[in-house]
Amino acid sequence: MPARVCGIMPGSYFFGSWQKCGVTRKPKMEFTTDILSVFDKKWALLTAGDKDKFNTMTISWGGLGTLWGKPVATVYVRKSRYTHDFMEDNDYFTVSFYPEEYRKVLGVLGSKSGRDMDKMHDSGLTARETDHSITFEEAETTILCRKLFCQELQTENMLPEIATAFYSVDAKHDMYIGEIIEIIP
Repeated sequence: MPARVCGIMPGSYFFGSWQKCGVTRKPKMEFTTDILSVFDKKWALLTAGDKDKFNTMTISWGGLGTLWGKPVATVYVRKSRYTHDFMEDNDYFTVSFYPEEYRKVLGVLGSKSGRDMDKMHDSGLTARETDHSITFEEAETTILCRKLFCQELQTENMLPEIATAFYSVDAKHDMYIGEIIEIIP
């Protein structure tokens, strides 16, 4: 098996049309939101894997924008999180957003590990396959992403007060940038 660099298979970079990426239908690419609060205030689920084995976690750090001429989503996962293994082993991931009534469920999914419990059974969410990944029936919107880039956040490149506040005890985050392949309403 070829060596992976931060979970990205060599030669897996894609700079063509959505059809070459294996998406079976033309993607809808519309998403209207308050871009500065969608992660921080509303939270989201980050999911990686396939129908046979996947994990999900709540995230409140992330961003949406354009990079390298592509629409992208950026997410951050601590190396200690179980979902990190799935992000490393898969080329696709989803970011999904939920109505306020699911806030308590997202709180549990962000505080419990899939290593220790059956998060899907306990959450009551209904897993649903997408092209290349998993989302949930209850999601208002799901963003399907193809991983383009991964890099560990380096504390020596941060302001000291940020490094101290977030990384003096806890594991570092890896930053994942994914090309938005489809937005699923």
